Amino acid sequence: MLFLILLFLAFTLILIISTLIARRGKTESSEVVIQENSECCGAHEVCENENLQVVNPNIEYFDDEELDELINKKSLNYTTEQIKMIEDVFYTLREEDVAGWLKSLQIRNIELPTHIKEEALLIVGERRNATI
Repeated sequence: MLFLILLFLAFTLILIISTLIARRGKTESSEVVIQENSECCGAHEVCENENLQVVNPNIEYFDDEELDELINKKSLNYTTEQIKMIEDVFYTLREEDVAGWLKSLQIRNIELPTHIKEEALLIVGERRNATI
């Protein structure tokens, strides 16, 4: 057992020394180019999918046509069944569809209950931060 530990330590030491020798005198530099166009970030699909501002007023349904009965209703006035109906749609969405679904609800003037809105915005925020 002691032999294996000594062998491992010797191998590690040889690896460290060879790495230091190989890197001596070499400097690593990388050039970072930042594109500063306020209209375009270069990741169109991500920008359009993660942007919650309504650019295209065409309604896209996410197999949620039943939610149209909630148009122009305040979320505080939703019944338990209506909240469950929204939850059923939300919890079956793929993460990449959440931003589009929120835009669809915004165009249709459908309010989300607070707990679902917070979860949805958290998902959109996490996906946006992951692409940065």
